[in-house]
Amino acid sequence: MAGGWKKLVGAPLLVLAACGGGDSAPAGGGTGTGPLTPPSPTPPPTGQLFAFPAAESLSVSDVETVIAQAAAQANAQGESAVIAVVDRPGNVLAVFNMPGAPGLASIPGAPNGQNIDIQGLDVPAAAAAIAKAITGAYLSSGGNAFSSRVASQIVQEHFPPAPTTIGLESGPLFGVQFSQLPCSDLSSRFDDGMIGPQRSPLGLAADPGGFPLYKNGVIVGGIGVMADGVYGLDPNILDVDIDADESIALAGTLGFEAPVSIRADRISADGTSLRYTDATYEGLSNVAGASFVGTAGTLAAVTGYTNAVVRAGTPYGTEASGLRPSTAAEFSNPDAYVLSDGAGTNRFPVIGGTDGADIGNPITQAEAAAILEEAFAVMSRARAQIRRPLDSRAQVSISLVDTRGRILGIVRSPDAPIFGTDVSLQKARTANFFSGVFAASDMLAASGEVPEFVQRVRTFLNDPNALTGDFAFADRSGGNLSRPYFPDGEVGTPHGPLSRPIEQFNPFSTGMQSALVLGNLAEHLQFVTGAAANDTNRGCSTLPNIAGQGTRLDNGIQIFPGSVPVYRGNQLVGGIGVSGDGIDQDDMISFLGLHNAGVRTGSVNNAPNEIRADRIVVTVNGRQTRLRYINCPFAPFLDDPAQNVCEGL
Repeated sequence: MAGGWKKLVGAPLLVLAACGGGDSAPAGGGTGTGPLTPPSPTPPPTGQLFAFPAAESLSVSDVETVIAQAAAQANAQGESAVIAVVDRPGNVLAVFNMPGAPGLASIPGAPNGQNIDIQGLDVPAAAAAIAKAITGAYLSSGGNAFSSRVASQIVQEHFPPAPTTIGLESGPLFGVQFSQLPCSDLSSRFDDGMIGPQRSPLGLAADPGGFPLYKNGVIVGGIGVMADGVYGLDPNILDVDIDADESIALAGTLGFEAPVSIRADRISADGTSLRYTDATYEGLSNVAGASFVGTAGTLAAVTGYTNAVVRAGTPYGTEASGLRPSTAAEFSNPDAYVLSDGAGTNRFPVIGGTDGADIGNPITQAEAAAILEEAFAVMSRARAQIRRPLDSRAQVSISLVDTRGRILGIVRSPDAPIFGTDVSLQKARTANFFSGVFAASDMLAASGEVPEFVQRVRTFLNDPNALTGDFAFADRSGGNLSRPYFPDGEVGTPHGPLSRPIEQFNPFSTGMQSALVLGNLAEHLQFVTGAAANDTNRGCSTLPNIAGQGTRLDNGIQIFPGSVPVYRGNQLVGGIGVSGDGIDQDDMISFLGLHNAGVRTGSVNNAPNEIRADRIVVTVNGRQTRLRYINCPFAPFLDDPAQNVCEGL
């Protein structure tokens, strides 16, 4: 135990999951209990396209029931668990330690044994349980229920992950584990009060044992469990794991199950069905009626997240939740949600660019409004990719930034998954950053390993001037360079210059993405454990501060698609990011929304064709491969049979 704490405090550490555990059995299993379909939503108000989610929330009694049921299952299995419950905005409602529960959870090491970043380190078990609970709550919505096992499936180097799928592209949300970071300038903190979206101590989790919680068919939170002492992931989707954490967490959802019709195993990505759970309700012990009173264990205080109490959840969509409907003065579309401070003020109102001293002609407030409005309009017409029922409207979060990375506005649809708020901002900043004249100089001014990635990119692209603004990078382009195989998924090829080589890669160490924020995560976890008096800064990375406003990447970078840089002619002026309903839809909403804003304003628009990153050709193993810019889906609209809607733009 003492050695584990020393290991945690004495090294930079971090975030997610690897090496799923447990015995395996042939694939199979029941579908579980719960309503077949969620209740029909209240029709949207007149003049609107989206229904607002009902104001449901977890009561103190509900939270106690979830914990008691999970603890009863743990006792039946002969396990001791740390159990965490959060609400939909991400507030930690309780953390419960059973007698003998692990204090630490270990992160698996690098495949070649040469650990880097946080590979092979230990993290607090309570932090792992909270991360799993937030993952279940944040990845889910009224149209999709995703677990931390789903997260495992979609963040690995091949999709679907299995020994027989080598050669396929990486998971569609490759890198999403490094979001909701504790240093994010977007995320709220416990000291701010019960205002969301909240941060996660370890980002998003891919270790099975995290599920969403539903009440009357409405997403109200999540449960996360750590019992086996390993914070890992499942590398083989073809078998069925007997996972202690997952069974315990699933038992906690009894009475709060996700509707069967929207669980991940009813949803596919690239023709592959997603995996909600390997545990089954039929395989659980009889925990119905378990009482919190008399359950052995103690409520735990977790520094920066909760006191040793049980709290009631805050209904999503209320001012107190930090995510609510916009007013007409805040955003023109009556369907939009914004982020609020709990006292009625929009945290990120639509404003003009702050970077006039740098570029001379920044995005105006009117242009920012046009970009966000047009992207929202494209989303409102788009067919959802990961929602049920079929032919639902897409629901996403949309963020806009200037060249300094300052937020010019954030808007959401009513039921967009919460995780996409932080991710859309990461995407907007990433596209802007790698497209700018400042990318190389900012990276060279950072500490740690980050400066080394500049030369790696220049060598790989055979371009001594790379990262100085000559090309426009969408997140899909930067994502190409961030994979442990280039081209993506193809074995026997080199790794991208922003990635780790496959011999050293796992989702705890993705490359520049993880290197950028390691110091912040180490500082935060030392704060959580009491080894440091002060928390990490509100702002990730050691990049230089710009005009005293923070860095250009204050919540880290993201490396899966859904963003484009914003240009005025040949001049970079910012970036737009979209997240929440499938990566191709995210690409289309950002790209086509920006194009439509350009038609409307006659000023800002997408990058000129001749400087887009898909003009970059890389020679790999004797053949030439182009980077990709964006990929729009076929037949994406509900109201129009048009096919190639981005072609020629």
